[in-house]
Amino acid sequence: MEHLFDKLLRNADSDLYPCHMPGHKRTGWGKLPSQLYRMDITEIDGFDDLHQPEGILLELQKKAARLCGAEESFYLVNGSTGGILSAVSAALPAGGHILMARNCHRSAYHAAYLRNLKVSYLYPQILREYDIFEAITPAQVRRALEATPDAGAVLVVSPTYEGRIADIAGIAESVHEKGIPLIVDEAHGAHLGFSGLVHENSSRQGADLVIQSVHKTLPALTQTALLHVNGEWIDRELLKRFLRIYQSSSPSYLLMASIDNALQYLEQDGEKAFAEFRRRYDGMRESLSRCKALRFLPADEKRQDIGKLLISVKNTEMTGRQLYDILLNRYRIQPEMAAESYVLAMFTVNDRQEGYDRMVEALLETDSRLLQTECPPLEICPDASCKDAVCPESVGTESAACPESIGMEAVGLAEAWDGSREEVCLQDSAGRLAGEFVNLYPPGVPLLVPGERITSEMCQQICNWLRQGLTVQGVNFRNGKQFVKVLRNRD
Repeated sequence: MEHLFDKLLRNADSDLYPCHMPGHKRTGWGKLPSQLYRMDITEIDGFDDLHQPEGILLELQKKAARLCGAEESFYLVNGSTGGILSAVSAALPAGGHILMARNCHRSAYHAAYLRNLKVSYLYPQILREYDIFEAITPAQVRRALEATPDAGAVLVVSPTYEGRIADIAGIAESVHEKGIPLIVDEAHGAHLGFSGLVHENSSRQGADLVIQSVHKTLPALTQTALLHVNGEWIDRELLKRFLRIYQSSSPSYLLMASIDNALQYLEQDGEKAFAEFRRRYDGMRESLSRCKALRFLPADEKRQDIGKLLISVKNTEMTGRQLYDILLNRYRIQPEMAAESYVLAMFTVNDRQEGYDRMVEALLETDSRLLQTECPPLEICPDASCKDAVCPESVGTESAACPESIGMEAVGLAEAWDGSREEVCLQDSAGRLAGEFVNLYPPGVPLLVPGERITSEMCQQICNWLRQGLTVQGVNFRNGKQFVKVLRNRD
């Protein structure tokens, strides 16, 4: 089968002169590699059209479906975001009712907003020992569907950002009994199903729509993703309509070639690559078992995905941000993210042994020092005036994902986000209704959704995050104070 990268390369090497877009005319400029320019094209003869594929792109999407166990697959060039927007929009009519996990990415909430959906939430349990969300269970879905008989679709996340795996087959059975589709945000699971050494993917477990970020866990360029569709619950022509709406009309052929290249790699060398991945990852975990203070989310074969390394600093004198900074500045290791009580690192089939060795050395040395010395003091809260009100001296005592710190809806998302809003000081926002999303980034799971009531515990949580230097979206700074948007004249 012809591969897109090879076809682009042949075109770049030909004598065909480009009297068409893009404006760089396949000629490099500046410091970017000239090879990128030479292969960057638009929908010219012989290269098909992503929004009406009839040639090579059609064949590549059929191949993706075959490899991933789906009935039909679509290339995505603006990440899983476009896939989630399209999937939710196609699964439900405007004004419909969606039952979705509260730990969904912000793009799911954006889809609900754009379609003016009524939203009911599945609240995942909390692994309090590690301060993370557990995966949604079939029993939770069954109970929620009984309580929301008019729900028209269900959306869950698996794997979660931290790698927790849901029983998708069990969830799909419960959802299909109600005659509605199941959407799975599998953004962190593009590698699933390609080897017996990893979990099965959601397409092969009965999910109707599955969205995967190829770039997150496979060797592909950023922004690449796939959308898989199965069964009879989804109007596929409607799905294609929304894909045309939410995706660029000028999709990058370099990104699409990157998807093809990643899938080709797995098809040809997947078993060998995953065997080496498993060996190196398990070896790292075995070496890190010598740590005395730092703890690691167990590599549960049934519930935990391979590759995610959650390093907990709970019950130590260190914060997640401090460990993150040590790994970054002292050991030159860039982790995925820092939370209040842990750091998350990611490993994939493309990691070299060097990466595992450096992580082991860094964490064993840090663990040894952690047992012997005290950590540096925490930074002062950016808004010193709110110290007594919402910034307690003790930090890390409240789970970043505890039920008390998750908003409860008082006004619908669309009504709230379109409503009249004003900014108030964070310390004065308790009791008000949120007018904007507030979340750590990454991963982009909202602590607050527009229309949810802000509690004093949430203010406390946000201030803790800011004091520890974590990235919080939805909080603005002026004159040394922190502000959030709330609904105007709404109790």
